[in-house]
Amino acid sequence: VQLQASGGGLVQAGGSLRLSCAASGRTFTSYAMAWFRQAPGKEGDIVAHIKWSGGNTYYADSVKGRFTISRDNAMNTVYLQMNSLKPEDTAVYYCAAKYGTGTIYRDDYDYWGQGTLVTVSS
Repeated sequence: VQLQASGGGLVQAGGSLRLSCAASGRTFTSYAMAWFRQAPGKEGDIVAHIKWSGGNTYYADSVKGRFTISRDNAMNTVYLQMNSLKPEDTAVYYCAAKYGTGTIYRDDYDYWGQGTLVTVSS
């Protein structure tokens, strides 16, 4: 089972990026998918998660109204659309998967991608 994250890069404050996480090795239709991020010197935190059906989503307060998580189960891919980016969004972003309902806790997730770096300049 592999999760491959992509789409990170350097963007100016106020700009947008879309991250993708492609899953392979199994079907993730019964799995919640999530994005976490880890800034330098800080603990990793939940950004958003989405139920396997796509109907239920969760966002950290810091990204509400700016980020949107979505998924395409036919493509085994989850996305994170990030708009109005701020310098404090700078971090390595990781996608993760767990069976059943999504949670905000890293230890609950069974599968992890390798991370993609997002850098937002002021």
